[in-house]
Amino acid sequence: MYLSKGQIEHESYDSIVDECIEKHGEFLIAILQDIQKRYNYIPEDAMRKLAKKLGITLRDVYGVASFYKAFSFTPKGKHVVTTCTGTACHVRGSSKIVDAFSNELGIKPGETTKDLMFTHETAACLGCCAIGPVVVVDGDYLPKVKTTAIRKIIDGTKRGAAILEEEDQRIFPIQVVCPQCNHSLMKPEHLVDNYPCIHVTISFKRKHGWLRLSSLYGSFNIESEHDIPVDTEVNFFCPHCHAELVGSSTCPECSAPMILMLVTNGGNIQICSRRGCKGHILDI
Repeated sequence: MYLSKGQIEHESYDSIVDECIEKHGEFLIAILQDIQKRYNYIPEDAMRKLAKKLGITLRDVYGVASFYKAFSFTPKGKHVVTTCTGTACHVRGSSKIVDAFSNELGIKPGETTKDLMFTHETAACLGCCAIGPVVVVDGDYLPKVKTTAIRKIIDGTKRGAAILEEEDQRIFPIQVVCPQCNHSLMKPEHLVDNYPCIHVTISFKRKHGWLRLSSLYGSFNIESEHDIPVDTEVNFFCPHCHAELVGSSTCPECSAPMILMLVTNGGNIQICSRRGCKGHILDI
């Protein structure tokens, strides 16, 4: 639930902190994620109460929260707009897109509108250079954005969905194969988001089973044989050769290991192994 500025100022943090601890135990990152989801940032008073209830120092809580760039100590807007300013997007005009958002929203990058409706951010790289310039709105990736589309994106976001043209281009299907045996990981007989799913096997906390991922880039819908707790790091394996699908880097959002799969028409995709994190890199 999104809270207005007035609600944030008068909200008591005791109950939400107690609820998060009851839900996640002492898993600090998961607790902080729930607090930020509730308030759109992590209030100092909430961190103080959390530290006291867990029996740790405020410095410990702040150290974890400040390490991950996904956490914020100032209120963010109901909608977060992020423009990639990496090299590939920059040469395609992303600086003009940043300026256009600033003009339309009346705020600079890093700021939030007074009504707490929009936060305007930039990112050094969003990991999908082939479809730049890229803008991310509330987790949805918009490819090849033009300055003429900025007003439409903002208006669409207010209505509930940011779109570029008449047809929503936020997500598109991909097909992947195992990087070790080159066998397809697609499962045509099982659909997720009405498309053939990506089928892998997984293990975590002494549990083993199957996992089906949406093949739509930009969608995070999954089906799993087991319920995977938020913040759990999961090992992914090819169901054919049983090789572990290990990426070459760590997640830019939470530093968990990345999972690697090859895109059939060239390139690769890496996704974060931590349940609940939306960090991913697409290189086509």
